[in-house]
Amino acid sequence: MRIRPVAAERKLSRRLFEQLAEQIRSGRFAPGARLPTEQALTRAAGVSRTVVREAVAALRADGLVVTRQGVGAFVSAAPQQAPFRIDADGMRSIGDVLHVMELRLGVEIESAGLAAERASKAQVRAVFSAWNAIEEASAAGRSAVDEDLEFHRAIAEATGNPEFPRFLQFIGGHLIPRRTVSGLPERMGGERAYLALIQEEHRRIYQAIEDGDARGAREAMRRHLTRSLERYRKLAAEQKKAA
Repeated sequence: MRIRPVAAERKLSRRLFEQLAEQIRSGRFAPGARLPTEQALTRAAGVSRTVVREAVAALRADGLVVTRQGVGAFVSAAPQQAPFRIDADGMRSIGDVLHVMELRLGVEIESAGLAAERASKAQVRAVFSAWNAIEEASAAGRSAVDEDLEFHRAIAEATGNPEFPRFLQFIGGHLIPRRTVSGLPERMGGERAYLALIQEEHRRIYQAIEDGDARGAREAMRRHLTRSLERYRKLAAEQKKAA
C-alpha cells in the first residue's frame, strides 16, 4: 500500500479518492483485491474515518470497488469499466467547464430539432413559459440561472425522448456555466445586459420550435451554444493573460 498523507488545502476525501483510484486503475490493487482496512487507511493518509468512508463511497459510485457488509471493500472485477459521470469536485477550471459545454453541443442541438418536430402544444407552452421566467427574473434583478436551466430542460422534455432530460439532469449545475464561473456578465455590461443578449438567442430557439422548424431550431441552438462557448473561451484567455 502506497498512501501518502493528504494535504488540507483541498477536500480530504477527494484527495484520498484520487490516490486510491489511481492505484486501482494502474493495477497496484488488482481486480478482486481487498482494499486496506478503514483503520489502515486512516493511519496512512492521516485523516479521520469519515474521510475514508467518503472516499470509499466515491470509489463505489465510480464502480471501482464493491463493498461487502462486515468484510470490507474489494476492487471491482472490471475497474476500467467505471460508469461515466461528471464530478462537481473535479471541476477546477474554466477549461473543465468548456469541456462540458462542448459535450452539450452534440446533445442539445439535436434536442432542439426533435423538439421542433415532436413537441405538443403543451410542451411548446412550457418552453415559452420557461423563456418568460428568465425575462421576469432579469427584470427583478436576479441572475436567472435556475430559470435558464429550466428553459433547456423544457426543450429536452419536448423531444418526447426521456433520455434527453435525463442527460441534462445528469449534467445538472454544469449546464449553466454562470453557476460555476464568475466574471462573464460583468465584462459584458452587467447581468441584465448579458441576459438580454442570451434571451434573444433563446427567443430564436423557442420561435423555431413553435414554428415546427427543426432545421431552424438546430441552427438556433448551435448558434446559442457556440456563442456561449466562445464567450467563455475569451474569458479564460483573459484570465490566463492576467495571471
